[in-house]
Amino acid sequence: MNFSIYDLTSFTQWFDKLLYDNMPAFWAVTIEMVVIGLLVLLFYALIGLFLVYAERKVCAFMQNRVGPNRVGPYGFFQTIADLIKLLLKELVYIKNADKLLFNIAPFIVICASFMAIAAIPFAKGLHAIDFDIGVLYVIAVSSLGVIGVLLAGWSSNNKYSLIGAMRSGAQIVSYELSVGLSLLTIIVLAGTMQFSAIVEGQETGWFIFKGHIPAFIAFVIFLIASTAETNRGPFDLAEAESELTAGFHTEYSGIKFAFFFLAEYMNMFIVASIAATVFLGGWMPFHIGGWEGFNHIMDFIPPFIWYIGKTFFVIWLMMWFKWTFPRLRIDQLLTLEWKYLLPINLVNILIMAFVVLMGWHF
Repeated sequence: MNFSIYDLTSFTQWFDKLLYDNMPAFWAVTIEMVVIGLLVLLFYALIGLFLVYAERKVCAFMQNRVGPNRVGPYGFFQTIADLIKLLLKELVYIKNADKLLFNIAPFIVICASFMAIAAIPFAKGLHAIDFDIGVLYVIAVSSLGVIGVLLAGWSSNNKYSLIGAMRSGAQIVSYELSVGLSLLTIIVLAGTMQFSAIVEGQETGWFIFKGHIPAFIAFVIFLIASTAETNRGPFDLAEAESELTAGFHTEYSGIKFAFFFLAEYMNMFIVASIAATVFLGGWMPFHIGGWEGFNHIMDFIPPFIWYIGKTFFVIWLMMWFKWTFPRLRIDQLLTLEWKYLLPINLVNILIMAFVVLMGWHF
């Protein structure tokens, strides 16, 4: 069978057929789950390590300094050294903490991001599961992370942790509305919640262009709201060092702290992936109507390269936000959502519905 880096459907179908032809269905499904789980775990770890390094380098560039430059070439192995340090650090047990909830909280946070990443299409034919309600699924499972945050703050028996957790809970629940409504704007345009169908619907043009001004407004609101939902600056009130030390994970150390740290970066990667998939065409090349020669050249670039390039572009925008704007106060943060972003989003959905009804989109 011929395999192609431009369409991995044939490879995944061949692997599935190979297993089912040579063993019982139960073991075939089990092996597929184990293989996919290990691949996601490996990808998760590599992307997490890379994003920590990228954050430091982008921060250094913004602040006109060097960044990591000692461990390995250009400081590339600095994050690996930090990982080893976190793995070897002692787990400090808090005397009056609720031990069960204190230990469970980091796993809830990291499992929520694991579940969300499963539905994202990385390339043509390359996604763990392709739900017909993929957008709804991702919104649902990613919102579970707030439970881990609230449990971490409450079970630590620390007033700083509790205040940080309450801030984070209010922030995440508030901004989830704007994230969901901005995605709903594009669902109205696409006519489906299935990620693969949304990507295929952008073959003749990405939705950020096809949907005119409402799609662009939805993209901007999604960027702002998802940055806030992932507790990243300038919306990192839950971890305001000058007020709350480290916020909800003040009492965590070692591998448990590493779980929270890694989950933050992976959540950033997930929301950037969703933005790239829904607004920027996912793995779909950049095409211009009538420019057949240009479109043919764009088709030579493998789909995974398109996907990862768009995702890292959105991540760079989110890092740019963090290292450019000062941190907001908690009242300013909630005012921005409830008095500005939410009303704009509601009006924007109505405009998009009217545009689709009149057939004014490309």
